[in-house]
Amino acid sequence: MNSNTRAYFALGLVCFFWGTTYLVARIGVSGFPAFFFMGTRNVIAGSILLTCLTIRQRSFHWSAADIGLQVIPGLCMVTLGTGLVGWSVQFIPSGLAALICSTIPIFTMIINMIFGREQAINWRIIVGMFLGLCGIALIFRDNLEFVNNPKAFIGIIVALGSCVFWCFGGLYTKIFVPRTDSFFNAAIQMLAGGVGLFILSSVNEDWGHLPAMTTKSLLALLYLIFFGSILAFGSYLYALAKLPVGLVSVYAYINPLVAIILGFLILQEKVTWLTCLAFVVTMTGVYLVNAGYRAGKRSVSVLKMNISHDQ
Repeated sequence: MNSNTRAYFALGLVCFFWGTTYLVARIGVSGFPAFFFMGTRNVIAGSILLTCLTIRQRSFHWSAADIGLQVIPGLCMVTLGTGLVGWSVQFIPSGLAALICSTIPIFTMIINMIFGREQAINWRIIVGMFLGLCGIALIFRDNLEFVNNPKAFIGIIVALGSCVFWCFGGLYTKIFVPRTDSFFNAAIQMLAGGVGLFILSSVNEDWGHLPAMTTKSLLALLYLIFFGSILAFGSYLYALAKLPVGLVSVYAYINPLVAIILGFLILQEKVTWLTCLAFVVTMTGVYLVNAGYRAGKRSVSVLKMNISHDQ
């Protein structure tokens, strides 16, 4: 299997397994403090991955500076990304959390525009961003019972905030391109993010009275460690390093669909016509934003080639 094929296979793993993690996280945190649960998940996953890589005696050209480059994306994508989503699904359905997180490409484009990074605005991006905002409005309209519930409303806002932090982590990774192995980077990011979650847990959760972990929460933890963290997160970083960021973001189309279907089948989470409409509108917006981004990149490349030819 060549490098390009491996990258596409890795992206396929991300599309499926990250779609399941919303449901599994909701099951896991239903009987255990969320920040502690998610911190345990990532610290154990990072430790296992780093140990396996060491046992295999893989050669890493890394230094303290290389490790330091992974701390910020670890805090953004793990602590304030998936960690906050894990906290929010205590109060909102897993399908709703996944649908909210599907807007990540929209937030990525907005942040790119704010910081002026390689963005040529075209009609696809404008229409896509508008549809993305309409999708968010439909999500709120479809979940008025949660909006009117203070804890659930905070859960929705926190899930939206996690999207922004995830975008910053991804953009940081693209700006400061690491020289080290993708799975090594994943291990360091999970360890850094897990420690960050333990810090949040120590502030917000009572460590003196932690409940005994139920079998259900333990099985959810094991699933998230091996499939949601080690396999999917490592695959995401590998795909991000080998494929265009616009292509990698295709997981955002599939994850919410997997989560909504599983939430409906397993946890009997509601799916209404507004849910379907919000999904279609949001996914259309994400598609147009990605299409506009790729078209803009091609236009910039052609312009640079023409300038170079004229000179």
